[in-house]
Amino acid sequence: MRVEKLVVIGQGYVGLPLAMRAVEAGLDVVGLDVDADRVKRLATGESFVEDITAERLGRALAGGRYRPSTEYTDAEGFDICVITVPTPLRDGAPDLSYVEQAGRGIGPYVRAGCTVVLESTTYPGTTEEVLRPLLESASGLRSPGDFHLGYSPERIDPGNPTWRLENTPKVVSGVDGDSLRRVDDFYQRLVERTVPVDSTRVAELTKLIENTFRQVNIALINELAIASHHLGVDVWQAIDAASSKPFGFMPFRPGPGVGGHCLPIDPCYLSWQVKRTMGRQFRFIELADDINHQMPEHVAQRVMAGLNRVGRPVNGARLLLLGLAYKKNTGDMRDSPAVDVARRLKDLGADVRAAEPYAEPQHIPAGVAVVDLTEREVAEADAVVVVTDHDCFDYDLVARHARYVFDTRDRCRGPVVERL
Repeated sequence: MRVEKLVVIGQGYVGLPLAMRAVEAGLDVVGLDVDADRVKRLATGESFVEDITAERLGRALAGGRYRPSTEYTDAEGFDICVITVPTPLRDGAPDLSYVEQAGRGIGPYVRAGCTVVLESTTYPGTTEEVLRPLLESASGLRSPGDFHLGYSPERIDPGNPTWRLENTPKVVSGVDGDSLRRVDDFYQRLVERTVPVDSTRVAELTKLIENTFRQVNIALINELAIASHHLGVDVWQAIDAASSKPFGFMPFRPGPGVGGHCLPIDPCYLSWQVKRTMGRQFRFIELADDINHQMPEHVAQRVMAGLNRVGRPVNGARLLLLGLAYKKNTGDMRDSPAVDVARRLKDLGADVRAAEPYAEPQHIPAGVAVVDLTEREVAEADAVVVVTDHDCFDYDLVARHARYVFDTRDRCRGPVVERL
């Protein structure tokens, strides 16, 4: 019996877990990526994604079911292709160049009966208006009719031990009924539950709604944290108390800002499209974006004020930052607010060091020394700033030996600790 061939374009935080799960489901998988160094590392069994262990990657390679590659020629004869490439913003507008490159690259290998699925986050209409013409032009085929085309928004949450690819419900869609059935059949082999919707536009909007909801609520609680500080109210305790309400409330926590590919970017896709099509601003999104982008500056100013209270100017102060990744228990530093905090404190003249056990050295900002979290490092710092709350950090050690702690994540307790 012939084994189906899957091509996953993009082998990052979304594409690599998808590729591994597909191998385990019995498919032959080609993982395409334009980064030759990344492909080389994958081929030797080195995983750079925390959710994929080297052992799991090694099993996929050893079984002959997974082949990382930079060459689109290795996609020839594919049955299913999933595109998981980045969709950044450029000057406030969506940059679909990676999606377009993937479409042009895979287009010549599209054949009758195959299925192509876009997972990259984007604005409603991208699958049908941007990707489909590229595939049709390069292949000479049409969808619907000759090949199947759909959209399924990624819901990968790096470092989350509870909700993984296989047990997170997967929204699926197609450009017609046959495409939807093919896309649904594919993902049913990988996940416990699929959620079919009527069109690719609905699926594209679903992802934007999810992340806009988080962006707006995080902004609300961040602004509350700023106000509560000036009002002399413990916002953390107030949030915990509000969380006791069993209906009509969902807790969000303040922090130094938002990062990663999703929250700083995805809602802006929706705002951009509303402005383009309706000629009006999406004020909630733009306000939330502005508040969250101001948080690293607020953190830097609070640290400076805290140092002043203990008689130490920030210029020349030795600061120890805990974490540089955008979220705990990962090394993902894409648009990390922690990096922004580090740069702002350096610009104020501080000697900035960071304990960051997950991030790769080449991603550490210039001028920031990476150190281990030790009693000596804590004791010699003029201030310790908890920015990314990795679970591996010893917060009791920090509270015992630090002179002053500014905690943006509510992880430390003690007389020298000041919280956001």
